[in-house]
Amino acid sequence: MNMKAPRGTVDLLPKDAAKWQYAENIIKDVCNRFHFKEIRTPLFEHTEVFQRGVGDSTDIVQKEMYTFEDRGGRSLTLRPEGTASVARAFVENKLFGEPNQPVKLYYFAQMFRYERPQKGRMRQLNQFGVEVLGSDDPAVDAEVIDLAMTVYKQLGLKSLKLVVNSLGDKESRDNHRQALVKHFEPHKEELCKDCQTRLSQNPLRILDCKTDRDHPAMKTAPSILDYLNEASKLYFDKVQEYLSMMDIDYVVDANLVRGLDYYNHTAFEIMSEASGFGAITTLAGGGRYNGLIEELGGPDTPGIGFGMGLERLLMALEAENIEIPADDDLDCFVVAMGSAAVEKAAARLVHELRMSGIQVDKDYQGRKMKGQFKAADRSRSRYVLVLGEDELEKQVINVKEMETGEQVEIPLNDIAAKMKEKFAGGKVDE
Repeated sequence: MNMKAPRGTVDLLPKDAAKWQYAENIIKDVCNRFHFKEIRTPLFEHTEVFQRGVGDSTDIVQKEMYTFEDRGGRSLTLRPEGTASVARAFVENKLFGEPNQPVKLYYFAQMFRYERPQKGRMRQLNQFGVEVLGSDDPAVDAEVIDLAMTVYKQLGLKSLKLVVNSLGDKESRDNHRQALVKHFEPHKEELCKDCQTRLSQNPLRILDCKTDRDHPAMKTAPSILDYLNEASKLYFDKVQEYLSMMDIDYVVDANLVRGLDYYNHTAFEIMSEASGFGAITTLAGGGRYNGLIEELGGPDTPGIGFGMGLERLLMALEAENIEIPADDDLDCFVVAMGSAAVEKAAARLVHELRMSGIQVDKDYQGRKMKGQFKAADRSRSRYVLVLGEDELEKQVINVKEMETGEQVEIPLNDIAAKMKEKFAGGKVDE
């Protein structure tokens, strides 16, 4: 019997979960400041949501989706990315009718992609993402990029590189597409099989190919920037102006494309330039996707968003030697020795302390007093509260501060209030 975690998945143990919680709390605070609201969508969707929303020609749909048929014969797919799910929820719940527009959303979600597992890229991955639906203002593009950069900076990352590009509107993309086909057609047989297929389905994706990236034709491929019409140029210029006004450094890369079919106008990636981070440097990526909502049955609604891998975020923090503050100390540990009455009183005391907002634990292994003190020490408890037969009879409890060794007796009826005062910055007096 194979009792190991499936390939491409990992167990997140308590010592690591604390790091994730810290990062997530920072992210939530940033989202709150930017006035984004959280959305949670199902772990799986009808397969058509991703086929239509992500695009049949993408690697995700063609190679990487976990798709299954339920007992009713319906084709369902584990969520491989977040944008299509959010777009479906936006349409189904008629969020386009909300009085406050645009709708600004963020999510934390697990994604599932069947690909070769490697460092920072798993088959079950965790992602933070944002979507803004209902505005085609270039300032929104800059705000979304600003949010992503702010998250990284708030966590202490410095070795960052922001790369931006414009994919243009439909007219610009169509003209560029024709130029790409004309350029790569003579080299079709020299390209990998995936790119041979992409040449007819989505030639822009050829520029993102890892297999053919060193092919000479890649270096001379037509640039999308040369095919932007006046409206697209103006839009991209405004995005760059906003980024400059926000003092956000960036680099324009005409070869930057996104792997999903729904992107147009602004596309961007944030990369780590930290030494030793690894060959795959991308931390987050996203862009504008006007047209996606209509594809999923909604009204004409512009949108923009990004996805940020949380595993890769923690890798970047490690690569830059950024320590995540972890408070592993326990507030109080109750040591109880004696009769059943003492044990019941200790259980009641633990409950009262917890209801007062104090973190507390006790022994559940039947240890002797010495063993209980050792357990308190292993838990790095700041205070040990000792309750025995004598203390119960006198209705007091002995409070020991572990760092100083100082001990005081406090009436049982007052202990919750006294400890609450202590952890609020006061002093426990005898």
